[in-house]
Amino acid sequence: MLTLTDTCPSTNSAIDRNAPHGHALMALTQTAGRGQRGNHWEAEPGKNITLSLMLRPEGIAANRQFEISEAVALGVADAVEELGVKRVAVKWPNDIYVGDSKIAGILIENSLSGTSIARSIAGIGLNVNQTEFRSDAPNPVSLAQLTGRTFDICALAQRMVDLILGRLGRDNHEEYRRRLWRGQGLWRWQTADGKQFDATIDDVQPDGHLCLSGHAPFAFKEVFPAG
Repeated sequence: MLTLTDTCPSTNSAIDRNAPHGHALMALTQTAGRGQRGNHWEAEPGKNITLSLMLRPEGIAANRQFEISEAVALGVADAVEELGVKRVAVKWPNDIYVGDSKIAGILIENSLSGTSIARSIAGIGLNVNQTEFRSDAPNPVSLAQLTGRTFDICALAQRMVDLILGRLGRDNHEEYRRRLWRGQGLWRWQTADGKQFDATIDDVQPDGHLCLSGHAPFAFKEVFPAG
């Protein structure tokens, strides 16, 4: 079920913690939308999808939490591809790219019950009908810019939610691995303390750590693509 609200600071903060599995809260305007690493998510009011989806997965251990991230990322990528967009990829851990431009960001917050995931809140920002971006984000792009069309954001949001829910409970890892941005070949990487090196992506572990050739696995925020 998709619930629409006119405005809220952040859908991840506003969604009812008791909401059932599959419930989504979408805001036409977020006044304090959050992106990864504490960044602000730019979204022109009424032109983009900014929503949070409540997930209550069954039987996913905390040390395999990245299965949720894979399902959400691939579901968003599926929704973009259905509209005829090519070169859709997932930038580790779960940004959605078209070529070298970012079309969607995902922020997942997990809560535990013992050693299992009790609930996950997936905050998703998808650039849809916005054609000008004014923040200092380096590489945003929207569906409207890519296709020359505008879209019904509510209908698209519901379709995206359905595709994500359809991915949960499946083994998505091999497809996630194939669809990684810069997932093939040698690329330059930079650690959080500024050191740079060249490496290939070997794999992503079930807990989300990135395995780069010749290095110990990296957690989120410990390494970034350089350039």
